[in-house]
Formats: sequence, C-alpha cells, structure tokens
Amino acid sequence: MAVVTSAIYRGPNDFALAGAGAVRLWLWIMAALVFAMVIVGGATRLTESGLAITEWKPVTGVLPPLSAEAWAAEFEKYKRIPQYARLFPTMELAQFKTIFFWEWGHRLLGRIIGLAFALPLAWFWLRGRLPPGLKAKLLAVLVLGALQGAVGWWMVASGLSERVEVAPERLAVHLVLASLTLASLVWLAAGLLPSAAADTERRFRAGARWLLGLALAQIGLGALTAGSRAGLTYNTWPLMDGRLVPPAENLLRMEPWWKNFLENVTTVQFDHRMFAYILVLTALWHAFALKSGAPGTPAAARATELFGMVLMQAGIGIATLLLGVPIWAGLLHQAFAMMVLAKAALHCQRLSA
Repeated sequence: MAVVTSAIYRGPNDFALAGAGAVRLWLWIMAALVFAMVIVGGATRLTESGLAITEWKPVTGVLPPLSAEAWAAEFEKYKRIPQYARLFPTMELAQFKTIFFWEWGHRLLGRIIGLAFALPLAWFWLRGRLPPGLKAKLLAVLVLGALQGAVGWWMVASGLSERVEVAPERLAVHLVLASLTLASLVWLAAGLLPSAAADTERRFRAGARWLLGLALAQIGLGALTAGSRAGLTYNTWPLMDGRLVPPAENLLRMEPWWKNFLENVTTVQFDHRMFAYILVLTALWHAFALKSGAPGTPAAARATELFGMVLMQAGIGIATLLLGVPIWAGLLHQAFAMMVLAKAALHCQRLSA
C-alpha cells in the first residue's frame, strides 16, 4: 500500500491537482448533511419528539414499525415514561406516530451521515487521494461522529425515568458536539484551498479564534436555554421582568449554586442574553480592526459579513423570544446559529492557513 500511495501522491502540489477538488466537495456535502441533522434535531426537540423511541437499536432500529402490532408495542413503551403520563396522557396512536417519525428520521439521518462519511473516507484513503496530514484529522471527525451517536442516546436516556424532557446539560453536550463536527468539516474543506492570506491579514487570526470560540460557547448556552425551556419565560426585551439584571436572589436561588447555570430559567436566559451582547461587540471590534488594519482585503470583507450575520442572529433571537418561541422561529434561530458558526470557522481557517 505504501508503494501505491507514493505512486499516486507525491506532495501537496500533486494532491491539489489530483484529489483536492473531490475531497473538498465531499467535505462540503458532509457539512451540509450535518447542518441538516442539526435542523432536524431542533425540530425533534421543539415538537417534543425526542423521547418517542425509548430504546437504542443501532442496527435493527433502522426500520420503523411495519405492522399494527409493532406500532401498538412501541406506543406501549412510550406510555411507560413520565413524559406521556404528565404531559400527553390523552395522546392517541396517530399523534404518537407523528413524534415517532421525527425521532426516527433524526436517527436515520445520523446513520446516513455515518455511512456518507465512512465509505468515501475509506475509498479516498485506499486510492491514495489523501495527504498524510489530513488522514488523522478525518479519523478524528469520524470518532467525533461515533461519539455523537452515543451522546445522543445518553441524552435521551436522561428523560426516560424521572424527567419529562432530556437533561439540559446533556442536550448542550449533544448540540456542541454536532457544532464541533460542522466547524471541523468546514475548516478541513476550506483548508484544501490554496492559502491567499497576506501577513497583514494573518495578524488578526487571534481575534478570529476568539470569535469562533465565542460562537461555539453561545450555541451551548442556547442549548441550555432550549433544554430548560427558559425561552418560554421573560418574553420581553431588553428588560427581564422590568430589570436589565434580575435580582441576585432570583439568579442564585437554587442549591448547590452551580445548578442555577443549568436549570434556573432566570439565570440560563440571562447568561444567553449577556453572551449574545459580548458576541456582537466582539464581532464588531474584529470587523473594525480588520477594516482599519487590512482595508480592502478578503479577510476584512469576511469579518464585516460575519458581524452582519452575528447582528442578524441576535435580531432573530430577540424576535423568537418576543414571539414565545414558535417552532418556525426556533428552527430559524438554530439554523442561523449554525451558519454563523460555519462562517466563523471558514474565516478563522483562512487567517490561520
């Protein structure tokens, strides 16, 4: 195999001519699939469908129930968990089928993404179409995807015995891992393009890295907000119950103190709001710094675009809150968050190349 590989791949220039385009296209397709997965996951959460399937069957679960008896058996399993008894005791089989198919579709898409990544990866690898430096990174993404499946079940399991929903912190881990996967795919795809950044642009890469990290952290805080249903409270802006900063006794009313940052709806929403302001100001500062220090460069244009996207995302978030989190607005907010993250990853990679 080493002989075959060396005959096909001799260095970066050969790779750029022979394989970069195909590999880059595959990575962008994978990024699009992960983006779709996040949106379907958001719809699954917003429609209260995430607990519809109470077992993890990685192989046999690929098929939905195919008979009336099988459907009845699945429905009976769902009736045993607290969510059914406390939230939907009058649910009928037709309604159950709707939430079942949302969760089943989410899991099926995860399986499709796994195959769509693993099979082309093996083909490119065996054909010698991957440079050595890319192989370990792609394997890391593959491991990240496999971990995501296990974390998804860990998340679902948290809502099957005592809770009526999944644990917010587990939802946050699940979404952050998906976001890391998306950012990694965008980073690797962009890295297969020739580097064109000038030294005047590269000196701003620290700011770009900060923006990328802040965007990822804000997505995690958004997941905590969604998981604790904090968006259904304090549906006013810019004040929360008439105050910019809620009283300390409301922010820290739970014991131990750290639970407030995971389950206290006042604290969780306040953190998400404040971090949004930090993200907007950081994006503005970064765009201004590049417009002043590297005017007319692609990096300056990207930074300006990124600031506009962050500002728009903040506006979508405010509208979602004021409207009481309708499904369409919640999905738009989540989708645009992924777009901001992808743009931040692309911008950061081009400055780091």
